[in-house]
Amino acid sequence: MNPAERPEPALPRVASVPIGVAAGILTAAGELLFLVVAAVAVAVAAVVPPARRRAHAAILRYAAELVRLERRRLAGFLTAGVAPGGPATRGWRDVGYLAARLLPGALGALAYGLFAVGVVLAVIVLWAVLRGTLEPADALVQVVIGAALLLVNVQAVASIAALDVRLAHRLLGAGSRAELERRVRELTTSRAEVVAAVDAERQRIERDLHDGLQQRLVALGMLLGRARRSRDPERAAALIAQAHQDAQRAIGELREVAWRVYPSALDDGDLGEVLRVVADRSDIPVRIRYDVATRPDRPVETVLYFVACEALTNAAKHAAAKLITVEVESRAGTIRLRVHDDGVGGADPTGAGLTGLARRVAALDGRLRVDSPAGGPTTVLAELPCG
Repeated sequence: MNPAERPEPALPRVASVPIGVAAGILTAAGELLFLVVAAVAVAVAAVVPPARRRAHAAILRYAAELVRLERRRLAGFLTAGVAPGGPATRGWRDVGYLAARLLPGALGALAYGLFAVGVVLAVIVLWAVLRGTLEPADALVQVVIGAALLLVNVQAVASIAALDVRLAHRLLGAGSRAELERRVRELTTSRAEVVAAVDAERQRIERDLHDGLQQRLVALGMLLGRARRSRDPERAAALIAQAHQDAQRAIGELREVAWRVYPSALDDGDLGEVLRVVADRSDIPVRIRYDVATRPDRPVETVLYFVACEALTNAAKHAAAKLITVEVESRAGTIRLRVHDDGVGGADPTGAGLTGLARRVAALDGRLRVDSPAGGPTTVLAELPCG
């Protein structure tokens, strides 16, 4: 990632900053104890080589646990910019972070120590005022000085929290090389999944053509042959009429297969218009809500179209739904499709159809979630970048 493009760390949460800094003092004390024990263990392991590997493994394991604790503290009290999860272990970089964490821990202890001293002095001044041994003018001066020192102390706590957050972003964040390797792994996986999804779609189209359209055309040919051989004009006319109906049904099935291959209707209209056409052809009532200000890229529309059609087909065939709701909306650079039905539920996210959709969505850096408990309802949610 270009340094100029690296996002700035999120600002500390004002309400929970004092709690986060106080918790950081306690964790820093534990980390100091851990570092001392780790240093002793390393020194002993240097003298006793057989114990070196075991000592290093134990140090790294406990360091990873302490780092996970710090991540939860930061995410819970100071900033949403540091994920509470993270890599299971990062080796000696974790130990380096724990050592760096001693600085904000020590500064936090100093700030809270000064605050405690200020509280004691404030109690002494208040007691002197109540006893009448301190003049009102002197008491006012003490209050002004105390208020100024309190403001300085509050600012110091906020600065310590900001330092803590920056250290976490700098030392816990993935480096550019690690981020690049992670992205390469994601793209490699996505490419393999897209190839698998395309193969599965081809097999599905082949089955539709073989089991449906091909058999209907064979039957159509047989009807026309019987009509041609018939010597009864009325019988021949009836067979030709039946053949015409079968031809119309074959054309409809062919159109359905063609739409599953490529939604050509997107050439003339946006996703909202195409989904309304699909809804009109559905045997189950479908409500469409399309709230997208800027039309997304064509690949995004195509993937969302396939997700919506698959969800509608599943609801019609398996869910016994009475109403299906399709909502499409865009927000903050992403587009979101939600398909909800009031059917019996029980959809399997690992099934071939939904797995293929998940692969399509993942290929565009999106995500697909399916919530379908037994008894219903079923919700299919897809989120993708707009472009």
